[in-house]
Amino acid sequence: MQIPKDQILQLLQSRGETGKAQQAEGQLPDQVDPEQHSGLLSSLGIDPQELISMVSGLGGKGGGGLGGIAGKLGL
Repeated sequence: MQIPKDQILQLLQSRGETGKAQQAEGQLPDQVDPEQHSGLLSSLGIDPQELISMVSGLGGKGGGGLGGIAGKLGL
């Protein structure tokens, strides 16, 4: 599964983590594979499994969980 780097940057910025977003900008490839790049994601405070859940829409309960974030980011 490939996730555009821009969506990960938006996630970090929505959390108020602009420093990590800047770090991710320089470290992540344009298309991120959560399994392949799990170490980089973890260093940015992103759980790769959470990211997969967000993208697949399986993370939210009543739209208030990760699925709600995914919807806001257009994932």
